[in-house]
Amino acid sequence: MILIVDDKPENIFSLKKILEINNFEVDTALSGEEALKKILKHTYALIILDVQMPGMDGFEVAENISGYSKSKDIPIIFLSAVNTDKRFITKGYASGGVDYITKPVDPDILILKVKTLHRLYEQTRDLNEAHLALRAEIEFRKQAQAELRERVQELRSTLESIPQIAFTAKSDGTIEFVNQHWYKYSNRQEKFPETHPDDPQIKEHWEASIRENRPLEMEVRIKTLSEGSYHCHLLRTTPITEGDDIIKWVGTFTDIEDQKQAEKRKDEFLSIASHELKTPLTSIKAYMQLLERAFAPELEASADSGNYLKRAQFQVDKLHNLIADLLDISKIESGRMKFNKKVFKFEDLLASSIDIITQTNHDVRIIRRGTVDALMYGDEIRIEQVILNYLTNAIKYSPDTKEVVVENSLTPEGHILVKVIDFGVGIPADKQSQIFNKYYRVEETSHRFQGLGIGLYICSEIIKRHGGAFGVESNSNLGSTFYFTIPSYKGTPLT
Repeated sequence: MILIVDDKPENIFSLKKILEINNFEVDTALSGEEALKKILKHTYALIILDVQMPGMDGFEVAENISGYSKSKDIPIIFLSAVNTDKRFITKGYASGGVDYITKPVDPDILILKVKTLHRLYEQTRDLNEAHLALRAEIEFRKQAQAELRERVQELRSTLESIPQIAFTAKSDGTIEFVNQHWYKYSNRQEKFPETHPDDPQIKEHWEASIRENRPLEMEVRIKTLSEGSYHCHLLRTTPITEGDDIIKWVGTFTDIEDQKQAEKRKDEFLSIASHELKTPLTSIKAYMQLLERAFAPELEASADSGNYLKRAQFQVDKLHNLIADLLDISKIESGRMKFNKKVFKFEDLLASSIDIITQTNHDVRIIRRGTVDALMYGDEIRIEQVILNYLTNAIKYSPDTKEVVVENSLTPEGHILVKVIDFGVGIPADKQSQIFNKYYRVEETSHRFQGLGIGLYICSEIIKRHGGAFGVESNSNLGSTFYFTIPSYKGTPLT
């Protein structure tokens, strides 16, 4: 907006019309005092100021305008019919004017000067706004960098205080900080500790995780510099993000050597104990069978005696199954679990497994959904072991319901999918990722249901050895769905 200041309304009228014809917004004032009041309230791009006015003349008004921080940069054009000599014009410029026009005004010259000064004002205003924005951005970045330095220092202090090996890296994977424990295993900051020849190389997995922008977790044995021995560590890396961008990585090596040795000793003990228990248990089963045959008439005559013997046989069978599971654990850990693979019809195996469960659990109703007429290549007995374990768990952890659903279908990839659905106690969401771990049991249900936490671990290993996948979907108190997939056989059909 342009402000015209003149004590004569007729002059204001003519100037205002000229400017409005050229699409300029115009405001007016009939005195210097009125002009100063308006300048304090409004923002103007240009002021056309008459020099000769009663009271406060144009020079005084200009000097006051240049004294206000808000208006000091507004360009002023002086307008007068007299005093066009050099000294008078110089005084006008000294008072803050940027141009001078004498009366009578030439409209073309006036518009040319107004357009030029108006454009310069807008450019100056835009430049000032850009300057302010730039200063604000600089201050923001300085503050952000200071906060980042503070956060980095806090992080490094924390990493120095923990017992694990710790490091941080840039977004591209370049290591930029390591704590003091790092140098027990590596003599250079940029070099990962040396791994055991039989273990995967850390660098390869690290570079892959950086490329794929995903956290890394792996167990690896690394070599100590002082002793040259290898200690098992759990390596974990986590990204630090700002918005959707990864700005840094934090990694730790946690020494789990003692835990691994304890597990190894426990597995050795269980293996020895299982083998030692297997022989006398087999003898007990044989003697009980002989006892049942030798005293068959008496057992038939006495219902209580027959029931006692059946209960004893049931407990012996439970012990036999437990020992079998412990032996399987031992075989898995030592790599001695054998698989007698052959081609067979999966539907026959699934139907047989369900029949076994229904024969021993008469009050349970197993509902079938879907059948798959497909072959598979694998160990029939081991796959049956998985199905029986899934079904047994479904019944065991659903004490208040007598229904279990078994779904069978083919995935788009041609894999056989089996789902066992129960309506029991369920599994909390934060525990589901560990449910297939060795010896793991959900704390919330461990006091209600007996077990060692090894059945699902054995199932997972069997499925892995068949190139399949497994998992669980569950909600607390609403039941669980345990599933597995195994590739179907694509070769020559059975005859």
